[in-house]
Amino acid sequence: MFGISSYCAKERLFSIRFQLFYSTAAATTLVDFLVNSLGFSNKEAISTSSKVTRSTLRNYEPQLLLDLFHKVGMNKTQIKTLVSSSPELLFSHIDKNLKPKIMVLQEIGLSGSDLVTFINKSDFLMRGLHTTIKPSLDYLREYLGSYDAVARVIKKEPRLLSSNLPKVIPPNILLLQNLGFSLGDIETVFHRRPRYLLNNPEWLERVVNQAEKSFNVPRESRMFLHAIEALVSLDESKLERKLDIFRSFGWSDSDICAMVRKLPYCLTSSEAKIRSTLKFFMTELGYEPSYLASHAPLLKYSMEKRVKPRNEILKFLKENQLIKGKLSLYTAVSSPESRFRKKYVLPFKEKMPELGKPLTS
Repeated sequence: MFGISSYCAKERLFSIRFQLFYSTAAATTLVDFLVNSLGFSNKEAISTSSKVTRSTLRNYEPQLLLDLFHKVGMNKTQIKTLVSSSPELLFSHIDKNLKPKIMVLQEIGLSGSDLVTFINKSDFLMRGLHTTIKPSLDYLREYLGSYDAVARVIKKEPRLLSSNLPKVIPPNILLLQNLGFSLGDIETVFHRRPRYLLNNPEWLERVVNQAEKSFNVPRESRMFLHAIEALVSLDESKLERKLDIFRSFGWSDSDICAMVRKLPYCLTSSEAKIRSTLKFFMTELGYEPSYLASHAPLLKYSMEKRVKPRNEILKFLKENQLIKGKLSLYTAVSSPESRFRKKYVLPFKEKMPELGKPLTS
């Protein structure tokens, strides 16, 4: 009896050693593949291969995946990015798992760069075709009315296909309806920012109350849904950090509320953008919080591409007394490019060739 037990133990030890050897060899092969085929550094390859389980390594045929992605139109850098975040894709069954999922997207009109972008921004390849992807696409088709509309929405928000939409979206629509919003308004916001219906109903209700009670945006205001759209993407800590930046520049809570009522999307700018914008308008130009709050679009324009170049032109015109009357930076910045050129650049092109170059070329 002891002889048999000893024999079984030796067999098991041999099996464990073999599996360890096989897994180690496969992992080494994977590292070599990532370095040689996808341009990983050794450190990146070792880190990526460590995310793969030993059992997964036994189904190792990554070249098939590269061939598929190349056919779709992905370049090596894009494939590297995708494999870095989801290395288990290298061991997926191509014909049974990945091809059918990609074909579903192609059937609704995604191709070329749109398809490549979608694959890189979504983890839908890791989701079940029949449990998540197809039910979600069918739901969107019914909700939006056409696959063209579905394609537009999922290109805007690829993560839609990572959720079970028939279960996630209807409770949020019902909540918003009960709060007095029409189906048309709800769908309009969904087209602009699809993510807002992916939150749980409790979070969405909290955001609705926050817009109305914390920022004093009237529910009947045309900006109310925009406020929800802006706030739904911000967790409490991120929102508070942004509000603290405004306060550090002397803004009162009433100033902030006035800004949100005017243009809620000011809260969606990055913290760095908010800080640099306020520094320019308040520290360099001397604007007051109340003025900026009532002219909130100033805070959303690109500083480097729009605000500062146009401010330099106005400054030149003032210093050289080339234009009569008061020059408003808000009016200049908010003017369409053609109108701005016609009023502030073209009449003075000969006198300010250097300043005018970027706008007259």
